[in-house]
Amino acid sequence: MAKEKRSDQLREAIEEEIAMGRLSPGSRVDEQELGERFGVSKTPIREALIQLASSGLVEIRRRKGATVSVLAPQRLFEMFDVMAELEATCARLASRRMLPANEAALKRALEACRQAAQAGDPDAYFHENETFHRAIYTASGNEFLAEQALALHRRLRPYRRLQLRVRDRMSRSLGEHEAIVEAMLQGDGELAAQRLRGHVTVQGERFSDLVASLARLPAAA
Repeated sequence: MAKEKRSDQLREAIEEEIAMGRLSPGSRVDEQELGERFGVSKTPIREALIQLASSGLVEIRRRKGATVSVLAPQRLFEMFDVMAELEATCARLASRRMLPANEAALKRALEACRQAAQAGDPDAYFHENETFHRAIYTASGNEFLAEQALALHRRLRPYRRLQLRVRDRMSRSLGEHEAIVEAMLQGDGELAAQRLRGHVTVQGERFSDLVASLARLPAAA
């Protein structure tokens, strides 16, 4: 396996550990431990960390190594604000441009979210939720927009997952998904955009809960 491809795979594996909370914001990334666990030398681990640093998921400091990035509350709010607008645009375009294959993918993703929510499994719901949102990006028919939305989505993955740990958030999220799909399939782009914007935006109690969850992570780690 080519070294470059191996580092890409490691980047994805480490990113998944960050998203799933096994490496929480503010925690140190132990290169030796990762190398032993994945059976590789430090070189591809460091290459993977450099890639993650370029996307903002980790910070690398001289003589201190790498740590998982922590976003300041204001920065986090701003990023979710932009994410909401990108996804709202995706929903608006998808409502007009939806192809049969897009509709089928969206319905499958919604049903998978429903099953995960009914099972009370936040980790499964997290993954199915990602598939659901990516189906909307694809259905927009705008590849550049989809790329930008996906890039920010990846950056916010750890924080999107934290929201699902808040009480009753998973069931509310599913209800919001159902309302978004209903508007999209009716071809009502403005309503779909409004509903998806509200689904992604973190404000009021939701934002306070997210910041409170984030503040508890270093102590838990």
